[in-house]
Amino acid sequence: MAKKDHVSETPATALLKKHGVAFTEHPYEYLEHGGAQHSAEVLGFDPFTVVKTLVMQDEKAQPLLVLMHGNRKVSTKNLARQIGAKSVEPCKPEIANRHSGYLVGGTSPFGTRRAMPVYIEDTILALPRIAINGGRRGYLVGIDPQVCVQLLAARPVQCALAE
Repeated sequence: MAKKDHVSETPATALLKKHGVAFTEHPYEYLEHGGAQHSAEVLGFDPFTVVKTLVMQDEKAQPLLVLMHGNRKVSTKNLARQIGAKSVEPCKPEIANRHSGYLVGGTSPFGTRRAMPVYIEDTILALPRIAINGGRRGYLVGIDPQVCVQLLAARPVQCALAE
């Protein structure tokens, strides 16, 4: 792992290390509103394997995390139906930041400020490796997607829409 552009530790990488999870580091030039498509392009990854972490909330304003392919959108109707909620909507950025402890654009599902239920698009679990935010804007980590189930108790859902 001798890389010249090592990124300093984040709550996410600290958690992965604590649990002995092997990961690769992929820093890139962050672009405001560039999203997973931008990071995939810059790093030469398939956007389907770059997983975005979305902070959403149900009708009671209870936060939840959704892990979705970088080139797919979340059907909030399908998601709400599958998790037994009346409705689900994205959190406003300042609320998302408060729940996760990360800045939007640098949200990792690992090491969040508060524990939240995590839902993962089931096709992500079929991938051999994914790139997911490492807890900072412009920083992805490469991991086995099963880690999301093992460390986060992520529940598989089917709520992807083509982007």
